[in-house]
Formats: sequence, C-alpha cells, structure tokens
Amino acid sequence: MKITTIGLDLAKNVFHVVCCNERGKQVKRKKLRRFQMLTYFSNFPTCLVGMEACAGAHYWGRELRKLGHEVRLIPAQHVKPYVRGQKNDYNDAAAIAEAVTRPAMHFVPMKTVAQQDIQALHRIRMGRIKERTALCNQLRGLLSEYGLVLPKGVNVLRSRLPDLLEDAENGLSDLFRPWLAEAYRQLQELDERIDYYSQAVKLHSSRDEACQRLQKVPGYGPIVASVFVSQVGSGEGYRRGRDVSASLGLVPRQHSSGGKNVLLGISKRGDCYLRSLLIHGARSVVSHAEKKKDRLSLWINRVRETRGFNKASVALANKLARIGWAVLAHKTSYQLFRTQIKEG
Repeated sequence: MKITTIGLDLAKNVFHVVCCNERGKQVKRKKLRRFQMLTYFSNFPTCLVGMEACAGAHYWGRELRKLGHEVRLIPAQHVKPYVRGQKNDYNDAAAIAEAVTRPAMHFVPMKTVAQQDIQALHRIRMGRIKERTALCNQLRGLLSEYGLVLPKGVNVLRSRLPDLLEDAENGLSDLFRPWLAEAYRQLQELDERIDYYSQAVKLHSSRDEACQRLQKVPGYGPIVASVFVSQVGSGEGYRRGRDVSASLGLVPRQHSSGGKNVLLGISKRGDCYLRSLLIHGARSVVSHAEKKKDRLSLWINRVRETRGFNKASVALANKLARIGWAVLAHKTSYQLFRTQIKEG
C-alpha cells in the first residue's frame, strides 16, 4: 500500500521512522543514521511527515520541505497521550504518526533561518545577562562574609567595587583583594559583551521593516519587536491573534467541569522570555496611561481601576500580543485612535 504518513522520532545521530498507509496501519519502520536521512526521504513520494518540535526539528523540517514533503511540527506534550506500550523510539515515532493526522491537533509554525538567527542572538544575549547576574550575586555573598553588605542591583555593585578595592581599611584581606579585582574585570567584560549584543539587536530592528512597524505599537521597543518577529514570523502560522497570546501563556487557565466555568491565572505556557518582555513593556505603558486620552489608554485606566496595576499590565500584554500578530499578518501599521471628550 502507498505510504501517506511518516512519524519521525528525532535525535542527534540516530533517527527512527514509522511509515503508515492511508488507513493508519504501520507498513514500514526503519532506524536511520544522520547521513542517511535526506537520501532515505528523497526516495519517497510526497507524504505527510510529523515530528516533535524539539532540537533540530526546524532544520529537518526545512530540508524535508525542499524534497516536497508536507511537514508538521507537534508540541511534545501533545504527542505523549498517543504513546502505546513501553517508552521506546519506535513507539514514539508511531505516536507522532498518529498524532499528526488528528484534525484538532495544534502545530508549531516552522521557523525560517532568519528567525533562528535572531532567536540565537537573543539566546546568547540572555546567557551573558544570566552570567552577570550570577557573578553579581556571588560577589555580594562573598563580600558579606567580610562584613560588607551591598544593596541589590548591578549598578550598585558596579559603582561600589572600585571604592572597595581602593579602601585599605575595609576588612578585605590582601589575599582576597586581587581576586576581587579580577572578578570586577570579568564584570566589565560581561557588560561589554551584553552591550555588543544589545546593539546588534537594535541594529537589526532598525533595518527590519516588520520590526519598524511593530515599534509603532505602545510597549514595543527594539528588543521586544525583534523577539516577537523571531517567534511569530509573518503570522501565517496562527489563525488569529488569540492563538498567539495563548501560545505565549497570556490567557487564563481553565479548571471547568459540570457546566461551571472556572478561570484562573494565566497559563504561563510557551516562551517565557517573550512573555516577560511583553509584560514589562505593558507595565511601562500602564504607568504612563493615566494622563492620556486615546482609546487604548482609557481602556487601560478602566482595567487598572477595577483590577489593579499588575492585572492591567498582564491584560495589556495579552492585547499587545494580539495587536502584534495583526500588524505582522496583515502587513499594516498600528494607528492610535484618540477619543474626543465633550465639554459641558
């Protein structure tokens, strides 16, 4: 029988394939090495290939699409319910082959090389920020052992360390002092690296037309716009704006039963980095909305009066995700509508 669906279990060097016919019956399965992948799939007629959205999935998806196959990426948590029997590679591939044919299955939009480039830039930048945070926490802890307790914040540590190194009577030993000086130089190097990557993000945002349109939306700066474009792309992978906010975990969790709808806090699914950036951008907009009279600011003020600052910020982040999708999907620009207030 003709093979119509393939479940592909990805790995670094060893891949497992399960082939099914139009009735969903397994007709073939095979273990492949990395160098055999493209040759093996080039011998198949056009078919549906399902993979988990994991490391390397976007690369293999692009390569298989070049061969003419239809590729769909599935979130790993949606594949798990279809696994039958014990956990092994062939059972995982069979579960993927079954899950990819489900009509209500949610799929992950495939990233382009350009999207992955920008995502890599942000991942490297965040890695350096985490290293700097860890170094600052370590230095504050070590200094406290010498009776020198500093307030929180990178700026405080950056400004106080030179004075501590110069003060000969602050209790620091002659043995520890050169080590602290070397740690301070490391902090300066991390600042330079972070500044380099931040400038690279801003340069990309200034050259990218989609990022420029996004930055017209309140709450979107160069960094937020760049991350959003790298995550959402052209918006074609989502049916509507709510799907974007749901994928970022900005919609309420549900615990409903017996016809009683119970909505809880936000689900916090998806990319926590982009979600946190949207919320921080929304906080800035909410804090400055009190004296503005446009339609968005009036809505923010109403939500803030009834729900408080934090919930208003999260609600606005949800709205910003939807607006961002509309700007990218419809290739349009954000327009600020001002409400006319009648006097008298």
